[in-house]
Amino acid sequence: MEKYLNPPLSPSSQSPIPRHQWRRGLIELNGKLPPKYHHDLYPLLMQSYSQVGAFPHSYHINGSICRTHVNLFRDVGCWRTRSGISALEFDSKGIYIASVTKAGCLTVHDFDVLFCGYSKNIVGTKEDEGKQLLHIDVSQQLDVVRWNLANQDEVACTSTQSSEVKIFDIGYVSSEPVEVLQKKPSVTIHGCNVLKGLSDIAFPSNDSSRLFASDLHGAINMWDRRINHLPCLELTSSSSNALSSIKLTGDDQVIFGASKNGIIYSWDLRGGRSSAFQFNKEAFNSPMMSLKLASQLEKIEHLKAQSNIVSKEVHSIEINPSCPHQLAFHLDDGWSGVLDLYTWQVTHIHCPPPAWLENAADMSCASCSRKPSWLPSHSIYAVGSSSSNGLYLLDFYPDCSSPCHVDYDEHIQGISKIKRPSKQNSFIPLQEGITACTTHPLNGAIVAGTKLSSLLVVSQKSMSRGDEDEG
Repeated sequence: MEKYLNPPLSPSSQSPIPRHQWRRGLIELNGKLPPKYHHDLYPLLMQSYSQVGAFPHSYHINGSICRTHVNLFRDVGCWRTRSGISALEFDSKGIYIASVTKAGCLTVHDFDVLFCGYSKNIVGTKEDEGKQLLHIDVSQQLDVVRWNLANQDEVACTSTQSSEVKIFDIGYVSSEPVEVLQKKPSVTIHGCNVLKGLSDIAFPSNDSSRLFASDLHGAINMWDRRINHLPCLELTSSSSNALSSIKLTGDDQVIFGASKNGIIYSWDLRGGRSSAFQFNKEAFNSPMMSLKLASQLEKIEHLKAQSNIVSKEVHSIEINPSCPHQLAFHLDDGWSGVLDLYTWQVTHIHCPPPAWLENAADMSCASCSRKPSWLPSHSIYAVGSSSSNGLYLLDFYPDCSSPCHVDYDEHIQGISKIKRPSKQNSFIPLQEGITACTTHPLNGAIVAGTKLSSLLVVSQKSMSRGDEDEG
């Protein structure tokens, strides 16, 4: 029988049969999803988002129509709007959402009660006003709202036209703030008091008594509420241009500020000789680092060859919750990008068509300040369009495989033995122009505020058993 058997191959002549690695089986064996696998699913995730609810701001206060609703009728045909959602934010658990309008309304909703009960057949149905936890008319323009990270019962708001930070406690049924923090006025050579309006607020994550707020003269003020209602510290920049946005790192050690002349600053809050807190009294401290975004954008050769790069106002900065070394920025011309905090270089950029190129009928959408937001567990940046009614979902994955990466090569990325969905950004058409958006910290649902003061819910559609039977 031995003659019918093939002799065994020597070890040197044996070669493994080439097989593609079964990626899904490997995931099941390892029990975890690698980051690259998550990134491969980004296109499917972004395509699953759509508008699922719309709630206009048709509310009443003490039986009368609120100021925001009244201004909607006055703004028809006006170039500069006096209404519209200026800012909104979820609390850290996604239970409540607070929003403020240009007309001066502060509103707090229970997210589950309000938005999870929408009807799929009646989008834009008027909500039950009894579901509002808080609806206050502060009788002045509001531009920012923030939750106290260390005390989730408190919400603070302020305005570029006021030097006060008003703090409300949602546990009290009262239209009066529980505390008002004031900014010291500056005295000019003529003896006149100049009030510094405030543009943004930041709360530390581990101290409910401290609060930071940026002003219109290039400084960040810090209050210690246990000491006084006036600032105990002032951090100054190298310029008197307004700071439009500030952001604390997750460990509260560094604070970043973005100015209207296109410069991003950072201040050290950790202690030591270079610390901003080296003095107990009010101090005037320079930033430990500053960077001009236009200079970094000029280093991107293919971008410089196609665009005339000049310094532009920074509308917003935001740290990626799933990748803390990524600082996203959004400019007044609609450009969005990422600054790597390790290298201080721009790694991602997205340049949508300008409003005039798309013949946008409503140019006020391009002129208003926009506040984007990161998705909580993915490096996806949600930003309202500056030229049309819609929302961009941008793939800012921290790798050159991202279509927004400055070193992205479409030809190289297309060469692959494994068929994957093509990576690209997504645009979600909406019924109104977007001014600000925020994302749910757990399920990734997006709530967008509009120029008409509506709240739009953008999320993955839930499918019932009846929907499956119909399909």
